[in-house]
Amino acid sequence: MDLLVSGSKELGVPLTREQIEDLFLYVAELKKWNRKINLTAITNDRDVVIKHLLDSLSYIQGFAPAPGLRLLDMGSGAGFPAIPIRIACPEIAITMVESVKKKASFLRHILRTLQLRDSEVLDARTGEVPANYENTYSVVTARAFADMTSALAAGMRFLKPGGQMVLSRGPEEMIEDREASSAGAEIERTIRLRLPHSNYDRVLWVFRKQALSKSL
Repeated sequence: MDLLVSGSKELGVPLTREQIEDLFLYVAELKKWNRKINLTAITNDRDVVIKHLLDSLSYIQGFAPAPGLRLLDMGSGAGFPAIPIRIACPEIAITMVESVKKKASFLRHILRTLQLRDSEVLDARTGEVPANYENTYSVVTARAFADMTSALAAGMRFLKPGGQMVLSRGPEEMIEDREASSAGAEIERTIRLRLPHSNYDRVLWVFRKQALSKSL
Protein backbone atom coordinates (compact mmCIF):
# COMPACT_ATOMS: atom_id res chain seq x y z
CA MET A 1 0.00 0.00 0.00
CA ASP A 2 2.83 2.42 0.87
CA LEU A 3 4.24 1.98 -2.63
CA LEU A 4 0.97 3.09 -4.20
CA VAL A 5 0.35 5.93 -1.74
CA SER A 6 3.79 7.50 -2.12
CA GLY A 7 3.97 6.80 -5.84
CA SER A 8 0.62 8.41 -6.61
CA LYS A 9 1.61 11.51 -4.60
CA GLU A 10 4.85 11.73 -6.56
CA LEU A 11 2.82 11.69 -9.78
CA GLY A 12 0.60 14.49 -8.47
CA VAL A 13 -2.42 12.19 -8.13
CA PRO A 14 -3.03 11.82 -4.37
CA LEU A 15 -5.58 9.10 -3.58
CA THR A 16 -8.19 8.77 -0.86
CA ARG A 17 -8.36 5.65 1.31
CA GLU A 18 -11.47 4.53 -0.61
CA GLN A 19 -9.70 4.93 -3.95
CA ILE A 20 -6.72 2.92 -2.70
CA GLU A 21 -9.06 0.17 -1.50
CA ASP A 22 -10.81 0.14 -4.89
CA LEU A 23 -7.49 -0.15 -6.73
CA PHE A 24 -6.42 -3.11 -4.60
CA LEU A 25 -9.82 -4.77 -5.01
CA TYR A 26 -9.38 -4.32 -8.77
CA VAL A 27 -5.96 -5.99 -8.58
CA ALA A 28 -7.36 -8.86 -6.50
CA GLU A 29 -10.09 -9.48 -9.09
CA LEU A 30 -7.53 -9.20 -11.87
CA LYS A 31 -5.41 -11.94 -10.30
CA LYS A 32 -8.46 -14.14 -9.74
CA TRP A 33 -9.63 -13.85 -13.35
CA ASN A 34 -6.07 -14.14 -14.65
CA ARG A 35 -6.02 -17.79 -13.57
CA LYS A 36 -8.77 -18.50 -16.12
CA ILE A 37 -8.11 -16.05 -18.94
CA ASN A 38 -4.92 -14.34 -20.05
CA LEU A 39 -5.24 -10.77 -18.79
CA THR A 40 -1.66 -9.91 -17.82
CA ALA A 41 1.78 -11.48 -17.63
CA ILE A 42 2.68 -9.13 -14.77
CA THR A 43 1.64 -10.75 -11.48
CA ASN A 44 4.31 -9.75 -8.95
CA ASP A 45 2.69 -7.34 -6.47
CA ARG A 46 5.39 -4.67 -6.74
CA ASP A 47 5.41 -4.83 -10.53
CA VAL A 48 1.61 -4.63 -10.68
CA VAL A 49 1.66 -1.43 -8.61
CA ILE A 50 4.45 0.20 -10.62
CA LYS A 51 3.93 -1.09 -14.16
CA HIS A 52 0.14 -1.16 -14.14
CA LEU A 53 -1.33 1.16 -11.48
CA LEU A 54 1.25 3.95 -11.34
CA ASP A 55 1.86 3.81 -15.08
CA SER A 56 -1.89 4.21 -15.64
CA LEU A 57 -2.17 7.08 -13.14
CA SER A 58 0.67 8.91 -14.92
CA TYR A 59 -1.66 9.53 -17.89
CA ILE A 60 -3.60 12.01 -15.75
CA GLN A 61 -0.68 14.43 -16.09
CA GLY A 62 -1.62 14.73 -19.76
CA PHE A 63 -5.11 16.18 -19.33
CA ALA A 64 -7.23 18.13 -16.85
CA PRO A 65 -9.98 15.99 -15.25
CA ALA A 66 -13.26 17.88 -14.92
CA PRO A 67 -16.92 17.03 -14.28
CA GLY A 68 -18.53 15.74 -17.45
CA LEU A 69 -15.26 15.00 -19.24
CA ARG A 70 -15.59 11.90 -21.44
CA LEU A 71 -12.62 9.61 -22.02
CA LEU A 72 -12.39 6.71 -24.47
CA ASP A 73 -9.70 4.04 -24.11
CA MET A 74 -8.86 1.91 -27.15
CA GLY A 75 -7.86 -1.73 -26.73
CA SER A 76 -8.46 -1.70 -22.99
CA GLY A 77 -7.43 -5.31 -22.31
CA ALA A 78 -7.35 -5.76 -18.53
CA GLY A 79 -8.40 -2.15 -18.01
CA PHE A 80 -5.13 -0.21 -18.06
CA PRO A 81 -5.01 2.76 -18.03
CA ALA A 82 -8.78 3.35 -18.02
CA ILE A 83 -9.86 1.72 -14.74
CA PRO A 84 -7.18 3.36 -12.53
CA ILE A 85 -7.90 6.71 -14.21
CA ARG A 86 -11.63 6.32 -13.53
CA ILE A 87 -11.03 5.36 -9.88
CA ALA A 88 -8.74 8.36 -9.36
CA CYS A 89 -11.07 10.74 -11.25
CA PRO A 90 -14.65 9.85 -10.27
CA GLU A 91 -15.98 13.00 -11.95
CA ILE A 92 -15.26 11.75 -15.48
CA ALA A 93 -17.04 9.22 -17.72
CA ILE A 94 -15.15 6.45 -19.52
CA THR A 95 -15.74 4.17 -22.49
CA MET A 96 -13.48 1.14 -22.89
CA VAL A 97 -13.16 -0.54 -26.29
CA GLU A 98 -12.11 -4.21 -26.13
CA SER A 99 -12.70 -6.76 -28.90
CA VAL A 100 -11.88 -9.93 -26.90
CA LYS A 101 -15.18 -10.94 -25.30
CA LYS A 102 -13.64 -12.60 -22.22
CA LYS A 103 -11.66 -9.46 -21.47
CA ALA A 104 -14.73 -7.30 -22.06
CA SER A 105 -16.63 -9.51 -19.58
CA PHE A 106 -13.89 -8.92 -17.00
CA LEU A 107 -14.10 -5.17 -17.52
CA ARG A 108 -17.87 -5.20 -17.01
CA HIS A 109 -17.37 -7.29 -13.87
CA ILE A 110 -14.99 -4.63 -12.51
CA LEU A 111 -17.43 -1.82 -13.31
CA ARG A 112 -20.16 -3.67 -11.40
CA THR A 113 -17.94 -4.71 -8.49
CA LEU A 114 -16.55 -1.21 -7.93
CA GLN A 115 -19.85 0.46 -8.83
CA LEU A 116 -18.15 2.74 -11.33
CA ARG A 117 -20.97 4.77 -12.81
CA ASP A 118 -20.83 6.67 -16.10
CA SER A 119 -18.65 3.89 -17.49
CA GLU A 120 -19.21 1.41 -20.30
CA VAL A 121 -17.51 -1.34 -22.28
CA LEU A 122 -17.82 -1.81 -26.04
CA ASP A 123 -16.81 -5.29 -27.17
CA ALA A 124 -15.74 -4.33 -30.67
CA ARG A 125 -12.62 -3.64 -32.66
CA THR A 126 -11.67 0.02 -32.63
CA GLY A 127 -12.39 0.34 -36.33
CA GLU A 128 -15.86 -1.17 -35.87
CA VAL A 129 -17.12 1.18 -33.14
CA PRO A 130 -20.43 2.74 -34.30
CA ALA A 131 -20.38 6.19 -35.87
CA ASN A 132 -22.40 7.74 -33.03
CA TYR A 133 -19.25 7.54 -30.87
CA GLU A 134 -17.31 9.78 -33.24
CA ASN A 135 -16.43 13.40 -32.37
CA THR A 136 -17.80 13.06 -28.82
CA TYR A 137 -14.81 12.57 -26.48
CA SER A 138 -12.52 15.09 -24.81
CA VAL A 139 -9.70 12.58 -24.23
CA VAL A 140 -8.61 9.34 -25.91
CA THR A 141 -5.99 6.97 -24.49
CA ALA A 142 -4.42 3.82 -25.93
CA ARG A 143 -1.87 1.61 -24.23
CA ALA A 144 -2.09 -1.48 -26.44
CA PHE A 145 -1.26 -0.02 -29.86
CA ALA A 146 2.17 -0.93 -31.23
CA ASP A 147 3.07 2.55 -32.45
CA MET A 148 1.85 6.12 -32.07
CA THR A 149 1.07 6.60 -35.74
CA SER A 150 -1.40 3.68 -35.67
CA ALA A 151 -2.93 4.92 -32.43
CA LEU A 152 -3.44 8.42 -33.82
CA ALA A 153 -4.94 7.09 -37.04
CA ALA A 154 -7.43 5.01 -35.05
CA GLY A 155 -8.24 7.48 -32.30
CA MET A 156 -8.75 10.88 -33.90
CA ARG A 157 -12.27 10.07 -35.08
CA PHE A 158 -13.53 9.74 -31.51
CA LEU A 159 -12.29 13.16 -30.38
CA LYS A 160 -14.12 16.44 -30.50
CA PRO A 161 -12.21 19.14 -32.38
CA GLY A 162 -9.65 20.38 -29.87
CA GLY A 163 -9.80 17.11 -27.90
CA GLN A 164 -6.64 15.45 -26.64
CA MET A 165 -5.03 12.07 -27.16
CA VAL A 166 -2.59 10.94 -24.45
CA LEU A 167 -0.06 8.20 -25.19
CA SER A 168 2.69 6.88 -22.93
CA ARG A 169 5.82 5.57 -24.61
CA GLY A 170 9.44 4.75 -23.91
CA PRO A 171 12.01 7.54 -24.38
CA GLU A 172 13.29 6.01 -27.63
CA GLU A 173 9.99 6.26 -29.54
CA MET A 174 9.40 9.42 -31.57
CA ILE A 175 6.85 10.83 -33.98
CA GLU A 176 7.30 13.70 -36.41
CA ASP A 177 5.00 16.73 -36.66
CA ARG A 178 4.09 15.77 -40.23
CA GLU A 179 3.05 12.26 -39.13
CA ALA A 180 0.76 13.69 -36.48
CA SER A 181 -0.61 16.25 -38.93
CA SER A 182 -1.44 13.56 -41.49
CA ALA A 183 -3.71 11.99 -38.85
CA GLY A 184 -5.41 15.33 -38.14
CA ALA A 185 -3.49 16.05 -34.94
CA GLU A 186 -0.77 18.32 -33.66
CA ILE A 187 1.78 17.60 -30.95
CA GLU A 188 0.74 19.76 -28.02
CA ARG A 189 3.48 18.78 -25.56
CA THR A 190 5.59 15.96 -24.18
CA ILE A 191 6.09 15.15 -20.50
CA ARG A 192 9.14 13.17 -19.46
CA LEU A 193 8.84 11.21 -16.24
CA ARG A 194 10.22 8.25 -14.34
CA LEU A 195 7.69 5.89 -12.80
CA PRO A 196 8.00 6.16 -9.00
CA HIS A 197 10.03 3.46 -7.21
CA SER A 198 11.57 2.31 -10.49
CA ASN A 199 14.06 3.12 -13.23
CA TYR A 200 11.36 3.05 -15.92
CA ASP A 201 11.50 6.25 -17.97
CA ARG A 202 8.36 7.22 -19.83
CA VAL A 203 7.31 10.03 -22.15
CA LEU A 204 3.71 11.21 -22.21
CA TRP A 205 2.80 12.47 -25.66
CA VAL A 206 -0.19 14.81 -25.70
CA PHE A 207 -1.79 15.42 -29.09
CA ARG A 208 -4.52 17.91 -29.92
CA LYS A 209 -7.12 17.20 -32.60
CA GLN A 210 -7.08 19.89 -35.23
CA ALA A 211 -10.27 21.82 -35.85
CA LEU A 212 -10.46 20.46 -39.40
CA SER A 213 -9.21 16.93 -38.75
CA LYS A 214 -8.64 14.65 -41.73
CA SER A 215 -10.49 11.95 -39.78
CA LEU A 216 -13.77 13.82 -40.33
